[in-house]
Amino acid sequence: MANYHKPDQQTLQSLRDTANRLRINSIKATTAAGSGHPTSCCSAAEIVSVLFFNTMKYKAQDPRNPSNDRFVISKGHAAPVLYAAWAEAGFLPEEELLNLRKIDSILEGHPVPRQEFTDVATGSLGQGLGAACGMAYTGKYFDKASYRVFCLLGDGEVSEGSVWEAMAFAGYYKLDNLVAIFDVNRLGQSDPAPLQHKLEVYQKRCEAFGWNAVVVDGHSVEELCKAFCQVKNQPTAVIAKTFKGKGITGVEDKENWHGKPLPKDMAEEAIKEIESRSEEH
Repeated sequence: MANYHKPDQQTLQSLRDTANRLRINSIKATTAAGSGHPTSCCSAAEIVSVLFFNTMKYKAQDPRNPSNDRFVISKGHAAPVLYAAWAEAGFLPEEELLNLRKIDSILEGHPVPRQEFTDVATGSLGQGLGAACGMAYTGKYFDKASYRVFCLLGDGEVSEGSVWEAMAFAGYYKLDNLVAIFDVNRLGQSDPAPLQHKLEVYQKRCEAFGWNAVVVDGHSVEELCKAFCQVKNQPTAVIAKTFKGKGITGVEDKENWHGKPLPKDMAEEAIKEIESRSEEH
């Protein structure tokens, strides 16, 4: 926390606006593709905005640079928000986002390592944190480097035992260069996640595995900025309360919208709504 400097209001508003652009581009891409997971992207928009445009240190035109901070999106079905972030950073042309899931595009439905900005494929849930632990262990004990590793998990995949094996590994080796972000949007694929919004249970579990666990409003860019700066002599878990489909009226926090793109007319309405919300500031 010693290094934390509260961002000014202009920076915070810029991060909010960026989050809304990530939402819009995730909706546009999945609607154009006729498949994908826009609601899973919308819950993580502020998280990704703050990570990519405030917290992480990386060279946007050189995603494989060994000095870059690492980002693993373990909830790989939210790939469109990752692609939107790399377009926002200037690495991908924004128009390429509309080629999501096309046979001749590198923007597959889930992240794959043939994309220069993807270190590990995460179509299979529960795998990302284990890979992130390996990166963080290598950075701390072999490379002795300053890069940090950030891993975004969905609350549905946190039911996987492999996640807790990774949590135990990171706690034991005090991987203080590792941050796991739990996108607790309450809803899984077909039903609510087991713990829904019981954030204190997630927090206690993480602490039991030797992590510094911080509960935040996952749609507050200010709280996220502060949480990502918390570096102690242990790994950090940022437990973010979010809402699936955040920003889309009639869809936000509603069941039966997992993995469903918005129909064209509905997408257009949602985009107008999100844009008007940004313009109010």
